[in-house]
Amino acid sequence: MDTNRQSRRSIITHAGLAGVLAAGVAPAVHAQAAVRWRLASSFPKSLDTIFGSAEMFAKTVKTLSGGKFEISVHAAGELMPAFGVVDAIQGGTVEMAQTASYYFTGKNPIFAFGCAVPFGLTARQMDAWMEHGNGRKLMDAFYASYNIKSRSAGNTGTQMGGWYRKEIKAPGDLKGLKMRMGGGLFGESMQKLGVVSQNMPAGDVYQALEKGTIDAVEFVGPYDDEKLGFNKVAPFYYYPGWWEGGAELEFFINTKAYAALPTEFQAMVDVATAVAARDMTAKYDAFNPIALKRLVAAKTQLKAFSKEIMDAGFSAAMEVFAEHEAKSPEFKKIHQDMREFQRDQLVWARYSEMRFDAYMAGVKI
Repeated sequence: MDTNRQSRRSIITHAGLAGVLAAGVAPAVHAQAAVRWRLASSFPKSLDTIFGSAEMFAKTVKTLSGGKFEISVHAAGELMPAFGVVDAIQGGTVEMAQTASYYFTGKNPIFAFGCAVPFGLTARQMDAWMEHGNGRKLMDAFYASYNIKSRSAGNTGTQMGGWYRKEIKAPGDLKGLKMRMGGGLFGESMQKLGVVSQNMPAGDVYQALEKGTIDAVEFVGPYDDEKLGFNKVAPFYYYPGWWEGGAELEFFINTKAYAALPTEFQAMVDVATAVAARDMTAKYDAFNPIALKRLVAAKTQLKAFSKEIMDAGFSAAMEVFAEHEAKSPEFKKIHQDMREFQRDQLVWARYSEMRFDAYMAGVKI
């Protein structure tokens, strides 16, 4: 890590947004020429959680720069299709994107590790692996061939298992099911269970589910799912989403555009992504419980996946990981690093939050 980066990270970590301003980073930009960037999101404006993270990022950069550095934020479909953002970043069409990296596993399965993999990391574990383990270093080394630098855009936390037209009581009920899923290794795992995987942008899902083009959909969780109206066309809501223990959304930054920025503006990008990521995760934690209450009150049938289904999913996922490891040393390196980190996290969780949460769930407060 270079000295400038260490200095910026120190400011972010120890002083926060107010500290950055007090430290004199913002006043230094007065002599800088104005910079205008464009950010393309893979999500619709209606999702104030995810799309809101991109808006928060742009607002923070503008504030820190005194208006010298502005980033226009564009929803999916405005500048390009939702799944066109990686090509746009790679080609320099836009300077930034906000997306879920596992949408692009068709290019390379390694993209999944930047977002979520089956039976993977929770939100806090992902943050720890990325920022203080090897996660960010490994992923940015991979992204470099796509002209991408990555930053967290926030994490959804553990997701729900999706909406279904019929009950899913056993693994056999999944066979032949046409299901929209976020993509990545989850789709391959579900295909081993007989599911027909469909990857489509969030804005297209409701109509497909309503018309019966698909039988089920997983997206995020109660707050976003309620906004998208899935409960109106599918009555059964399952949990947990074992394929997304904590889905990380990412800001993708064109490496050349970032390198061309003055160091003060680079620091602002770093600060603003951290602010936006924290805000997104906090929104999900705050809003999901309230939305879940509303959904249940509206007659949503909330159901847990059986252990039999979870076990079948785990076995299928491990087969998928083994197949990719056999084909790609780079995939194996990243996957094994993540699992080693996860094992330590799970040991610690037994003595900390798992035990505490289990007790608190059983008492009246």
